[in-house]
Amino acid sequence: MRVEIWSDIACPWCYVGKARFEKALAAFPHRDEVEVVHRSFELDPGRAKDDVQPVLTMLAKKYGMSEAQARAGEDNLGAQAAAEGLEYRTRDRDHGNTFDMHRLLHLAKEHGRQDELMQRLYRANFAEEQSVFNDDERLVGIATGAGLDEAEVRKVLADPRAYADEVRADEREAAQLGANGVPFFVLDRKYGVSGAQPAEVFERALTQAWGERTPLTLIDDGEADACGPDGCAVPPRR
Repeated sequence: MRVEIWSDIACPWCYVGKARFEKALAAFPHRDEVEVVHRSFELDPGRAKDDVQPVLTMLAKKYGMSEAQARAGEDNLGAQAAAEGLEYRTRDRDHGNTFDMHRLLHLAKEHGRQDELMQRLYRANFAEEQSVFNDDERLVGIATGAGLDEAEVRKVLADPRAYADEVRADEREAAQLGANGVPFFVLDRKYGVSGAQPAEVFERALTQAWGERTPLTLIDDGEADACGPDGCAVPPRR
């Protein structure tokens, strides 16, 4: 079974939701038969790479709230993250463009390091002091720490076209599936789970999706030649 997760590194609920989903997956009896794929979704795709601002300022401006309200919201998020065993800095974080991070995640997917890079990016953004925005050297350090080759990482960051089509394809697909927010989880292209739901909700969704998998219907007249473990059928000489 495949689970696809649309998310953004700048999304705190994606950070929390990933932890809750992984808690549910760890308890799922068929967890070793579940493939998890991370898909790209930008919360702020129009933001310039060098447009970086404090999270509290961004929240107050975007949602028309006071900074006191923004601080209260961050405190709530910090408590939610702590309940999942996650570190979360409720003050002095910033916000910016995540396009390069998504491009690197597609590179990491090719090398089987996507989940490791995703987790390191989340931690860097939400738990560590140094910013991840508009700082290629910071991203190089995070990506190589996840096991990627430094030369490959630098090549991707130097070429804004590298993996750009893959990121945009993910985002178009999200829109086609009706995802207008993240995190958004899709199980076997049959069920969608929106938001950072409790682990119990993910457990039910995994169980239901697994139980309703459609077995393969075989169409075979028994006469077609084929290859198998014992070799290939040799057609009779005419």
